Amino acid sequence: MTSRPVPNETVILLPSNVINFSQAEKPEPTNQGQDSLKKCLQAEVKVIGIIQIFCGVNVLSLGIILASASFSPNFTQVISMLLKSAYPFIGPLLFVISGFLSIITEKRLTKLLVHSSLAGSILSAVSALVGFILLSVTLAALNPASLQCKLDRKDIPARLLSYDYHSAYTKDCRRAKASLAGTLSLILVSTVLEFCLAVLTAVLRGKQTV
Repeated sequence: MTSRPVPNETVILLPSNVINFSQAEKPEPTNQGQDSLKKCLQAEVKVIGIIQIFCGVNVLSLGIILASASFSPNFTQVISMLLKSAYPFIGPLLFVISGFLSIITEKRLTKLLVHSSLAGSILSAVSALVGFILLSVTLAALNPASLQCKLDRKDIPARLLSYDYHSAYTKDCRRAKASLAGTLSLILVSTVLEFCLAVLTAVLRGKQTV
């Protein structure tokens, strides 16, 4: 009784083909996931840069309005500290530069641009923090200035209120307070938003420099 040889090529080749196919297909999903994550991060950083530029333009526009508007002497003294600090003009410039660097760095990811974007984000965050303090102090001083404006109006004789000088600077105390409060509040919101975005960008750039 002779035994027939059992062919075993198919048994050996089949598992090897399965293993080869599985090994060849494993890296592909990982690479696709990394590429999609990288693209999402790049898109987010670009959006952050655009918002930073928008915050800078907003603060600069409102700062120009504050500098060119006429208020009673009581309110002029309140906003003089903010205007003398030049935050409504220097701060927005740093915001815009930081936003442009964030956008450019994502297009050309070089070591120099990454460090420049990190430095711009840090300066922008520090400027926003200083601006937040100045704006908070200015907003807190509006109520005493409004009360003093009303007291000064009562001390002026009624016959003098007909002149444009006195009516422009002392008659509309409430309106001046409301307009200043609204303008300063908008600047404050943009400042807080810029601070958060600058800190977030600085953290991302700090990880890229490691």
